[in-house]
Amino acid sequence: MEVLKKLCVIENSCVGLGFFDGVHKGHSALIKKLVEFSLKTNTKSVVITFKKNPAEYFFKGVTYITSNEEKESLISSLGVDYMFELDFNADLKNMSAEDYLNKIIYSNFKPKYILTGFNHTFGKGKCGTPEFLRANQEKYGYKYVEIPPVKYNDEIISSTLIRHCIENGDLKKANNLLGHDYLITGTVQKGNQIGRTIGFPTANIKYPETKPEIPYGVYSARVKVSDKLYRGMLNYGIKPTINGGNNAPVVEVHILDFDKDIYGEKIDISILEKIRNEKKFNSLNELKQQIKEDLKRC
Repeated sequence: MEVLKKLCVIENSCVGLGFFDGVHKGHSALIKKLVEFSLKTNTKSVVITFKKNPAEYFFKGVTYITSNEEKESLISSLGVDYMFELDFNADLKNMSAEDYLNKIIYSNFKPKYILTGFNHTFGKGKCGTPEFLRANQEKYGYKYVEIPPVKYNDEIISSTLIRHCIENGDLKKANNLLGHDYLITGTVQKGNQIGRTIGFPTANIKYPETKPEIPYGVYSARVKVSDKLYRGMLNYGIKPTINGGNNAPVVEVHILDFDKDIYGEKIDISILEKIRNEKKFNSLNELKQQIKEDLKRC
C-alpha cells in the first residue's frame, strides 16, 4: 500500500471514507468490501482519512486507539492500494459537503464506488451523510455503498465503545471488538530496579499520552522486541508498595524467557487481559508472592 500525505489524481478507483481509529471490525468490514469492489471492477482501492481526528478542532484531550503508523499497517494488511492521510485544516472544516464531494473526491478519483459506514459524515454542518451520497450517485457517476453496523453481543462496534472498554480495564472485550490486540509502544527507560531484586526484572516505558489510558493494575501481555514476540506480565500504576506510592505512573512489563539489556530500545506491548487492580502490600516479600500468582494467571 502506498501512503500519500497530499491529494493527487488516481482516476478509475473505488473510494472508502472514514477516520478508522482502531481499524476495528466495523472498519475492516468496510475496507474488505472496498477491496472486493476494486478487484471486481479492476480499479484501485483508495482510503481517504486524516492524520489527526477532526474532533481535535473542536475538543481537547482527544485520544487515539491506534497511532498513524499502526493504522497504516492494519489498513495495508487488508489489501488496500492507496491511503491518503490528509491534514484536516480550516479549509476542509468550512468546506460544504457538495464541494468536498466535487473538489476532493470526484475531481481526483472519478470513483466507480464510494463506501462509508452507516454513520459517517463529512462537510460543514456534517451534511455529507449516507443519504447525501446516495442522492448524488447519478450526478457524479458512482455507486454508493453504505456499510451497516457490525455488532458484538448486540452492541454496535465503535471506536467510542472500544475506548470506554480500554479505560475501564476490559481489554479482553476491547480486543474482541477490534479484531486485534490493543497496542502501546515506548522506549525502555531505567527504573528503580526493584523488580530485579525480587526476581522479576521489568522493562519500563512511559504510557503514551495520546492513547486511551488503562486503569492501574496487572495485565497479561505480549511484548515485541526486535521483531520477536514474548509473553509478558504488565503492571501499570504508581507502585504503592514502593516509597508509599509517591511515584509517577509507569508501565513495567516482565518479559518471560528473556534476559537482555534493552535500555533505549523501542518495544511494542499488546495488552491482552486485566488480571487484578493495583494493590499496596505490607512488604516486598508479600509483593513477590503475589507476583508469582499473577504470573501463573498470565
